[in-house]
Amino acid sequence: MQAQAIRQAFLDFFVEQGHQIVPSSSLIPRNDPTLLFTNAGMVPFKDVFLGLEQRPYQRAVSSQRCMRAGGKHNDLENVGYTARHHTFFEMLGNFSFGDYFKREVIGFAWRFLTEKLGLPAAKLWITVYEEDDEAAQIWINDIGIDPARISRCGVKDNFWSMGDTGPCGPCSEIFYDHGPDVPGGPPGSPEEDGDRYIEIWNLVFMQYDRDSSGTLTPLPKPSVDTGMGLERLAAVLQGVHNNYDTDLFKPLIAAAAALSSKKYGEDAATDTSLRVLADHIRACSFLITDGVLPANEGRGYVLRRIIRRAVRHGRKLGMENVFFHKLVAPLVQEMGGAFPELAKAQHDVERALEREETRFRETLERGLNLLENAISGLAGDAAIPGEIIFRLADTYGFPVDLTADIARERGLQMDMEGYEVAMTEQRNRSRAAWSGSGEVKIERVYHDLAMRLSPTAFTGYAQCAGEGQVLALLRDGEEVAFLDAGDQGAVILDQTPFYGESGGQAGDRGELQSENALFQVRDTQKPMGSLHVHLGTLQSGRLQLGDRVLASVDEVARRATAAHHSATHLLHAALRNTLGTHVQQKGSLVNAERLRFDFSHPEALTAEQLRHIERDVNAVIRDNHAAHTQVLPIAEAQAMGAMALFGEKYGDEVRVVRMGDFSLELCGGTHVQALGDMGVFKILSETGVAAGIRRIEAVAGASALDMIQRDEQRLQAAAGMLKVAPADLDQRLSQTLERLRQLEKELEKIKRDEAARAGADLATQKEDMAGVAVLISRLEGMDGKALRDALDRLRSQLPEAVIVLAGVDGEKVALLASVTKTLSDRIHAGELVNVVARPLGGKGGGRPDMAQAGAGKPEALDTALQAARDWVRSRLV
Repeated sequence: MQAQAIRQAFLDFFVEQGHQIVPSSSLIPRNDPTLLFTNAGMVPFKDVFLGLEQRPYQRAVSSQRCMRAGGKHNDLENVGYTARHHTFFEMLGNFSFGDYFKREVIGFAWRFLTEKLGLPAAKLWITVYEEDDEAAQIWINDIGIDPARISRCGVKDNFWSMGDTGPCGPCSEIFYDHGPDVPGGPPGSPEEDGDRYIEIWNLVFMQYDRDSSGTLTPLPKPSVDTGMGLERLAAVLQGVHNNYDTDLFKPLIAAAAALSSKKYGEDAATDTSLRVLADHIRACSFLITDGVLPANEGRGYVLRRIIRRAVRHGRKLGMENVFFHKLVAPLVQEMGGAFPELAKAQHDVERALEREETRFRETLERGLNLLENAISGLAGDAAIPGEIIFRLADTYGFPVDLTADIARERGLQMDMEGYEVAMTEQRNRSRAAWSGSGEVKIERVYHDLAMRLSPTAFTGYAQCAGEGQVLALLRDGEEVAFLDAGDQGAVILDQTPFYGESGGQAGDRGELQSENALFQVRDTQKPMGSLHVHLGTLQSGRLQLGDRVLASVDEVARRATAAHHSATHLLHAALRNTLGTHVQQKGSLVNAERLRFDFSHPEALTAEQLRHIERDVNAVIRDNHAAHTQVLPIAEAQAMGAMALFGEKYGDEVRVVRMGDFSLELCGGTHVQALGDMGVFKILSETGVAAGIRRIEAVAGASALDMIQRDEQRLQAAAGMLKVAPADLDQRLSQTLERLRQLEKELEKIKRDEAARAGADLATQKEDMAGVAVLISRLEGMDGKALRDALDRLRSQLPEAVIVLAGVDGEKVALLASVTKTLSDRIHAGELVNVVARPLGGKGGGRPDMAQAGAGKPEALDTALQAARDWVRSRLV
């Protein structure tokens, strides 16, 4: 039975039992910062089980895509080496939210496996929690299982919990017996780790609520959560013992084998690498489809690790060129029908993988050379030094599990203690470079205030001025009873129209006026999320606890900030319309002066794309629709299509901002009343801030007009300097630049001629060391390119030689070392160039026959060159 048919049969069966099909959610958990990835089928229903969310159904069924790589659940290092470990997998599950319980779910599971799929009852083995007599009796009395095929297991194997506290309960697992020809014993026995009995389905009975003391209280509405791996079930139904031999993986393995010109099934090492590629292309493609891009932290770093592990295994298969992205098309062919979002994102996935592999291959060779040199003399149970593991990760981007992969292949250990020491030393160096300024103390004060005071009521959506009462005052991070003129401090009111910085929007500024005092507010913060803290200086009088004040926001700054915030919503929508729905907000900052918007996209935007986005935003502004805001239950807002941000935590009710038919987002910030209030929108710049993350800075309203006028002034000034009309400026600039290029070519020719003459003269200055020509020389006024030209000339004149050239250009020193290959077993060019570079504060590297370095301290160069002569002589004589 093919995997696609198994998936559909599962969904159809439970629809017949009154379940609602729920499509697979993203691999990025919604509103759950505790999880790196969706790692089980129940994750999308977590808030339903906790009673925080209501669904219009009590029975659900899904085929949920899951990831287990990184964090607590990490199977990465085993993928490819075992039969059933995967980074990405599908979990089939049926769920009851306070509807049916043990008897029904056990009956459903048994009927699906034996009647729908036709598995022999005698092949199924059951486990139950050792204290769960109810489940055991249902299996024996209702289903008719032989008690000899039921194992009672302890908490570790058969008691599930969502966390240290909260919903939990016993579970019952169903195992498939592959028969006596396969080693291994039944679950719960000393031989249970064999492959004969394989778990295929876990039925979780959520019947208790565990408090902090460990006490279990029965839930008023017990629920059910089940999970069955599609990959394992496919292996059982297709009569194989290895998940990679199912139709889920065989086409991908065949595609990888074709790319590498290898055959699957002939060599263990080759098979491992092909399985790695088949698994990893699934994980990487779905992560990118769900908005993750390679990065140096978080989910992006996990994706980068998986890609780099795949590239290394491709290299083992002899694939020296960029290849991994070519496996996306075969994957889409196999899984695009079940997951149309994958097919839609195919082009973006391919581009992201190709770019990341290209970047990694630039450092892969050097990292592997470092590792090979470090382990060349190791054997037996020897360990790769922790310092090497750390340097590979820190300098060459080698994830630790990639080094562990290589260690496993060589039968070596990993010095992880040494690695942790090196990592700790780096952290200590980083801490030493930072000096604190009392933030921890201030945070503690704000925490105490938040626990004691009611949340500040925000009145600023409807007005920019209003009365409030002083609830707390701070000076130098300490609570005080009053502030005097000249004091800098913080004021907390019971209610305020001042917006506290959050959601990327800067805090308001303005003033607080009491009967006897004036407090100038330079910023407003929300340090604990509930209190609005007005930061500033008391200009006059004395401000005391209990005083009533008139809080007045700087309306000009507020309107400018609102224009920029509304512009970010339009910009976000325009980016998705132009570039694709893979674009997701990754950060923003809006204030009175400008906006900054970070978003996921794999490459720089073209000038035409930026013009198109700018035109779209301005067209919507000119339409001048009202900006509607309303507060709705979150489920209703999401049903409307309102865009939420991954990682943001939303309450039961959310504020929805609609701007015509162009933008619909969840947002707590302040906005214009009508889109025309933004006036005009102008993009200032588009840059990259991290791998896969782009940044646009822009202005709207009065700031945009100011910028346009300044640009016009610059244009007029430039035209004046070149003595042409502004309309002819581009033509004159083109002529000027062409003349400049011609002059640069002439200068470059002069430098090449000079380098050639220098090379010819230098050849006569060679020394003889034990029959080897050695030339170590300093060349004034030579940059790196001129130095390479001189070296090329010398190598043609001295075919058997050791050469070091040092070019001095101002305060910079460029170093080149060349060693004839027949001598490289005694003299390594990379070591030689560093003999000169280190005393000059530089560092370099390269191949055994050619290396280069850069440094400063030209005043120490002559001494360093003499040291290089002595070093070469010691190895030749």
